[in-house]
Amino acid sequence: MPKAPAIDQQRLLDLQALDTRLAQLAHRRRTLPEQVELDGLEKERRRAADVLVAARTLVGDAERQVAKAEADVAQVRERADRNTARLRSGGVSAKDAQALEHELESLGRRQGVLEEEELLVMERLEQAQFAAAELTTNDAELAEQITEVTARRDEALAGIAREETATLARRQAIVMGIDDALVALYEKVRAPRGGVGAAMLRARRCEGCRLELNASDLGVIRATASDEVVFCEECGRILVRTDESGV
Repeated sequence: MPKAPAIDQQRLLDLQALDTRLAQLAHRRRTLPEQVELDGLEKERRRAADVLVAARTLVGDAERQVAKAEADVAQVRERADRNTARLRSGGVSAKDAQALEHELESLGRRQGVLEEEELLVMERLEQAQFAAAELTTNDAELAEQITEVTARRDEALAGIAREETATLARRQAIVMGIDDALVALYEKVRAPRGGVGAAMLRARRCEGCRLELNASDLGVIRATASDEVVFCEECGRILVRTDESGV
């Protein structure tokens, strides 16, 4: 059996407590509720951004339709104004005047149709602008929420980092006071066992696997010198004997 002073073996419990805390901090970092909330908001904003792009595209299309409709109406009005001016000038023949009057009637009907179309596309533009404005407001609100949650996330991460730094410093101080070979053994044992390499033997139970040792195993441990390192037969972890072990 490996050997190490009993006091060094007992210090493993302090080392294990710090390693357990470091594992808890790492798990907390991976599962921060603020990060989950932030991921959800960013996903929502990406979806909303696609909708906003589509809405702004509709606005652009509607603006072009309105501009075309306005140009068509203006063109008809200009033509009608020119014809009216020619008629009023009196410098046209009766035949030409009749033709101009007939064209003015056609232009009037055409202008009415075009103005109705203009109203329709203007209504579509207004609706598209309203929808785009609402989506823009929603995007700004999501951006504000993301900023707020990011700040809370960063604050939580900073708190975790501070505690990790302090915990690592305490861990280093403990490691420096323990036999190097025992530390290496502890690291080797805990790696494949969920990060738990040492556990207290409390009465008949291993605090690592929470199972009670049988009488035979306890007898062997009682007969083992205090400077010999013993292991749990069930989980393979280092069993640390203290005043609570009853052996």
